[in-house]
Amino acid sequence: MVTINVAVLLAVIVVIRLRRRTQARSRFDEKMTVLIVLALGILLAPTPVGEGIADVLGQLTTGATQAAR
Repeated sequence: MVTINVAVLLAVIVVIRLRRRTQARSRFDEKMTVLIVLALGILLAPTPVGEGIADVLGQLTTGATQAAR
């Protein structure tokens, strides 16, 4: 039996959609991409990968605010 992780599937869809040219996208297409990215974020947030990404972004934000002082 083959199982497909929904987060991986959404990540592949996002990459494919974002590779298209900007001029070729309609408003509906852009809204759909935003919804897919939001769904991907919701799926990744509670996982160890999502927590790792949040930690890295938090460190980058802290570093940027300290460098600006």
